[in-house]
Amino acid sequence: HRRFMAPKIIVEQFLGSVEILSITPIENGLINHTFLVETESGKFILQQINTLIFKNPNAIQNNHLKINYVLEQSEYSRKTVKLIPTLSQDLLFEKNNEAWRMLEYLEDSVTFLKPSSTEIAFEATKCLSEFYKIINQEQIILEETLSDFINFEKRVIDFKTALIQETERKKTAENEINFILEHLSLPNRWVELEQQDLLPLRVIHADPKISNILFDKDNKAIAVIDLDTLMQGTILYDFGEMVRSYTNLANEDDGSAEDNFNSTTYESIKEGFLFYLKHMLTPVELANLDYAGQLVTYIQAIRFLTDYLKNDVYYSTKYEHHNLDRTKNQINLLKGLQIFLQH
Repeated sequence: HRRFMAPKIIVEQFLGSVEILSITPIENGLINHTFLVETESGKFILQQINTLIFKNPNAIQNNHLKINYVLEQSEYSRKTVKLIPTLSQDLLFEKNNEAWRMLEYLEDSVTFLKPSSTEIAFEATKCLSEFYKIINQEQIILEETLSDFINFEKRVIDFKTALIQETERKKTAENEINFILEHLSLPNRWVELEQQDLLPLRVIHADPKISNILFDKDNKAIAVIDLDTLMQGTILYDFGEMVRSYTNLANEDDGSAEDNFNSTTYESIKEGFLFYLKHMLTPVELANLDYAGQLVTYIQAIRFLTDYLKNDVYYSTKYEHHNLDRTKNQINLLKGLQIFLQH
């Protein structure tokens, strides 16, 4: 666990000397450190950006501003989350190799770690569908925040590199390694489509899990949040990530869960995703939605397994075989999805 500056000192960089009622960690992210700050004048979100992963935190902030501007100038029916500048009007407070930012807190908003119903899954993906439609109506030039994030060839190479080391963990993960090796041809079609320029580059969120959608008390989706990963890429990646993260009946770190794929959720997220995009997507994109779900789940299994083989250098883990359990979970999810799609 990294030590960092006391959040109170940081809050004062943004809000001045306010009466701070409480600073509470929000624990559900795998990458950044997030706190809910309550002051006499209201609530705010304070976040330490993980600069080991986001090497250029200013790019994140600039992208966020651009997207907010486009959404606010349009017919977008949801809210945007505003950035709170420091007292010296900077978008970040940077000190001791740390980068902190503050965001407004949308009052009475709720988040879900997983869809509690197919209606909520539909509502979330319909919200994302509108978000994509609007941010892709004009040319937005984004700064790069994560290089090679959707480079699936690189993910496979990283895995093969991790396999070269003879470690105890390699024995423990033997079944999972064999599954990944048996399905190594799965990314081929994706790579070919990219090489032939058949996947249009669009602005995508790149982390469209349901906890990045804010809902109101009536379960209506009111905002898309966490815009750190925004990038130019194929929208098939985001759809695949929705399939992977919304259809899982188990928790992502439950390695014993079999039959963890929810087919009714799958149908509802596809319906929600296409709600605003049906006529914007190309025939190639539409034809590869089912494939994208399989591939993104497979690649996530590879990422968890690679990190496990490298002794957990990327994802935060809470116990020794955490990444292995995550790998097993993704493999079981992929199996369920494939069985469903074969019928």
